[in-house]
Amino acid sequence: MNLRTVSLRRRVAVSVLLVLFVVLVALVISVDRTFAGQSSRDVDGALRDAEARAVSALRLGVPPREIVRQLSKRNVQVTVELPNGTVIGNAPEEGPFERKSRNVNGNKLTFYADTEAISQAQVRLRKLLLMLGLGAIVITGLLMIVVVRRALAPLDAMTSLAQAIAAGHRGGRLNPSRTDTELGRTAAAFDGMLDSLEGSEQRTRRFVADAAHELRTPITGVQAVAEALVQAPVDSPDRDQMSFLLVREARRAGRLVDDLLALAQLDAGYEMQREPVDLLGLAEAEVARTRYVAPDFDIAVEAVEGASVVVVGDGQRLAQVLANLVDNARQATGPSGVVRIRVDLTGFTVSDDGPGVPLAERERIFDRLVRLDDARDRRSGGSGLGLAIARAVVRAHGGELSCEPSEGGAVFRVTLPVVGGASVG
Repeated sequence: MNLRTVSLRRRVAVSVLLVLFVVLVALVISVDRTFAGQSSRDVDGALRDAEARAVSALRLGVPPREIVRQLSKRNVQVTVELPNGTVIGNAPEEGPFERKSRNVNGNKLTFYADTEAISQAQVRLRKLLLMLGLGAIVITGLLMIVVVRRALAPLDAMTSLAQAIAAGHRGGRLNPSRTDTELGRTAAAFDGMLDSLEGSEQRTRRFVADAAHELRTPITGVQAVAEALVQAPVDSPDRDQMSFLLVREARRAGRLVDDLLALAQLDAGYEMQREPVDLLGLAEAEVARTRYVAPDFDIAVEAVEGASVVVVGDGQRLAQVLANLVDNARQATGPSGVVRIRVDLTGFTVSDDGPGVPLAERERIFDRLVRLDDARDRRSGGSGLGLAIARAVVRAHGGELSCEPSEGGAVFRVTLPVVGGASVG
């Protein structure tokens, strides 16, 4: 997206002045035409009035010369042409005028209306309107400099705040007094973005610090065991035990690094495989894996009416999610625990009969590097990233992973956009 960065002040000022210019031109044209139309009607009215009075006077026997004398005024002239061709009265010789004639009893009455004064008044009106229009544009342009600067002051405040944040000052906010206006909504969105960025930055820093802390433990162990192994005599009876500890700590560090890389890939928008995945088959494969690792563990699959639910996604990643949930449940319940995987038309559920998850912790456990039992998870090699990775994978598939309320044990629910479901029974 290429944002045009034309000066907003200039754009607003030019737009307002252009609109004002168009309005003034329309106003001048409208006033001029209205004045011309009204003047024409006034002239026609004067001529009709003179005509009516002249006709009435002739019919009453008033002499033509008297009629001319009575009706001829500064802006109206009357002439009477008698039947013998004699003309009484003086017709205007030059200048703009309107003329109207009528024959009465053989006499030709001619009426002249002088329009020069009207034409001059119209010219003066046009000049006056032009001067006023130009003056209004100039004054408006000067006022726009002040008004636009004041109106756009909130944008200057946003710019100053953004520059301050870029310089390292993170605590500033706009705090708009109203959020129901254009600038108010923009300022509120700006503050929300800053809150989100600041929270993301804090979470990133905390995550990096926690990850460094987590890595330090196995790396310190690897270093200590490696140094002891190097210093131990070749025939020392503890060499095998130290070698085992070295491999265990190295694997633990390797798993943590793998989990961190997985999260980084998911955060960066990792492109997953897209293929049909049978959730029932996925659950049965996980049960087989768990029974191979722990033959005596009580785990089984339950399906709603034997439904085979198909989703489009990354089968390997979804298997990772299911394995993570099952491993967590097995660790929480112990060797004598019970775990059930229930597949239905909207996804699957992993439930156990362990101690469960406290209500206050049901959302926090999906945060990164969070453990409800640090000692137990450290012994089992858990990094505290499994549930965070699982939720990120599910959400990347357009679904959701949540810890649901239950009377006993923990219940983890995975909902996914299902392509289809068919009964296999």
